[in-house]
Amino acid sequence: MAGSATVLEDGSRLSQLDLKLLRLERFLALISGLAVLSLMFLAVASVGGRNLFNAPLPGYVDWIEQAMPLIAFMGISYVQREGGHIRMDIVVGALRGRALWLVEMLTTLAILTLMLLLVWGAWAHFQRSFDMSAPWWSRDSSIDISIPLWPAKLLVPVAFGVLCLRLMLQVWGYGRAFIHGRERPVAVPLAIDAATQAALEAEHVSSREDQGAA
Repeated sequence: MAGSATVLEDGSRLSQLDLKLLRLERFLALISGLAVLSLMFLAVASVGGRNLFNAPLPGYVDWIEQAMPLIAFMGISYVQREGGHIRMDIVVGALRGRALWLVEMLTTLAILTLMLLLVWGAWAHFQRSFDMSAPWWSRDSSIDISIPLWPAKLLVPVAFGVLCLRLMLQVWGYGRAFIHGRERPVAVPLAIDAATQAALEAEHVSSREDQGAA
């Protein structure tokens, strides 16, 4: 299941790389959110045009298809950094200390291996679509208004590549915690209990209210 997690920071090289990558991940997540917002405006334009002028937005479905990689994949690395992906933690949740970090490192390595294979496959899929000698550099296009498909296909290996960088940092973090026996390692999502989560949410709400009052 998806749980609440926190990521610790310090002055180490690992933590510095974590924060640098986090800036990129937040930017990609922002793009993903803007894509969702743009689809809302497209839906309003299409429905409004159909009802008011009997002329829906041309290529509405094509634009939705183009936006799907932005929505589905651009924020995937940020969610991994925050520990927000769905996972079965019945066994892992019962582990402590080096045993926990070893299992986390091995499972993260397995995910990294899978993602590297997906990057390779997604890049090959993009290459089949991209052609410098073709119009709009595209060998294929959408059905309705002929939008080139290679930009959407390129987003997938890019997003997966960023996720691979995040997974590498987490393997490093778990490995360092396992070797040194650290209880609270940096640059990896650490699960927090319900009481701590409630306290953090209360603190966040309180700070927002104080800012509003000021």
